[in-house]
Formats: sequence, structure tokens, C-alpha cells
Amino acid sequence: MDRLPKIALPALAAIIFLIIIISKSAVTIGSGEAGVLYKTFGDGVVTDKPPLGEGFHLVAPWNRVYIYEVRKQELFEKMKVLSSNGLDIQLDASAWYQPAYDDLGKLHQEIGENYVERIILPTIRSAARSVVGRYTPEQLYSSKRDAIQKEIFEETKKIVDDQYIVLDEILVRDVTLPPTIKEAIERKLKQEQESLEYEFRLVTAQKEAERQRIEAQGKADANKILSASLTDKILQDKGIEATLKLAQSPNAKVVVVGSGDDGLPLILGNN
Repeated sequence: MDRLPKIALPALAAIIFLIIIISKSAVTIGSGEAGVLYKTFGDGVVTDKPPLGEGFHLVAPWNRVYIYEVRKQELFEKMKVLSSNGLDIQLDASAWYQPAYDDLGKLHQEIGENYVERIILPTIRSAARSVVGRYTPEQLYSSKRDAIQKEIFEETKKIVDDQYIVLDEILVRDVTLPPTIKEAIERKLKQEQESLEYEFRLVTAQKEAERQRIEAQGKADANKILSASLTDKILQDKGIEATLKLAQSPNAKVVVVGSGDDGLPLILGNN
């Protein structure tokens, strides 16, 4: 086999070297990601420029690119915390977060790639212990879950906002109490509900009795007013008016004028 020309060897070596350089220099950043550039012979992490965006990039082979996911992410955490009276409570919560895009270089320089374990998790745990410790098991089980969720979020956000992390929400998924405490709370809530139902029925009965009393009083007052207004003259006029109407009736009858009490007409029918 013929040996390669001497002039081809340097060209081949140059091509191989170029391929190696390109392979070391080429960086592809996927969707939902961003890259932090580290200059080995410069000032280290680049923090005064935006991070490298999605797509293909060429960087010097002696530099390095650290890739971060910058989409919204969810962190799920189970925690053991204490209530205000020292009972063990299990709290299941999740956090929606993402690194601050424009400060990605500072995040990498000051905290590092494991910022979730270094910052977010300890902060959520600390906030959860602080917030849950203000409430009793009854409050945690029934009416205060939304308040707990809001307070944990506000306390966590106050810290992570200064750490180049964007916290969107913290959701309390579940609050688990010791079985004996849960059963006692459920019995108490049931008794309170029954008591409220009894009070409602009692108030309803009282209102109905009051309505009937007022109605009866109204009828009595009306009758008293009517009795006071019925004079003998009015009764006679009413009697005459009724006699005239009956006299006009087609039924067989005999009208004897002046034969009734108080001089009113007396009507005799065939019945």
C-alpha cells in the first residue's frame, strides 16, 4: 500500500485537531434551559451578561457552560412539624419555583447547581415549622389550612427572593394528625354540629311561637275594635240591609215587618 504524501499528513492532522476543537466548543442548549458561561482564563462565571439561550453555541474549548432548567418546576416535600401544643403533624406540601433567568450567573456563582437543596428545601421546612407551631391541631384540621399555606408561602418567598429564585406558589396538599387526635376532633366537630342544629330548631320554634302570638293578638285587637264600633243603630241598618237582600231571593219565604228583636223584620221561610 502506498504511503500518504507528506503534504497530506499535516492537513489530516489539522482536520482532526479542528474536529476535536469544534466538538469541545459546541454546546447545544435544549428547550426550557439556559447556560451559564465560565471563562477559565477570564473572570470566571459571567454575571454581567444574559445567560446563553436555547440552541447551538460555540465557546472556547477551555471554557465551560453550566446548563440550568429555567422552566417552572415543582418540588414535593413531606415534613414532620409540631403544633402549638407539641403534637406531631405531618405536612405534605409542594412548591412551584424557577431560577431567576437574568440572574442565573449570580445564582451559579453564589449558590450553585444544587440551589434546591441548599436554599429552597431548608427555607420551606423552617417556614412550615414556624407557621404550624402557631396553630392547634383543631385549627390545622379544619379552618386554617388556607391561612397556613399563605403564611408558609410569604415567609419562604421573603428569603428566596434575595437568592435569585422565583417562588410562584406553595400548596399544602395534606395535613395528617395522629389517629387519636383526629378521632377526638371529629367527635368534637360532630357534637358542635348537632348543637348548632338544635339551637337552630329552637330559634325556629321560638320565632313560630312569636308569629302565632302576634297573629292572635292582632285578631283579638281587631275583634275588640269591631265590637266597640258595632252600635245598635249600625246593627239595625245591617239587619235591614240583609232583610232586603233576602226578600229579593226567589226562595219561598214570609217577611213579617217589625216582629223580630229590636224591631227588625222577621223572615219566615218554608224551612
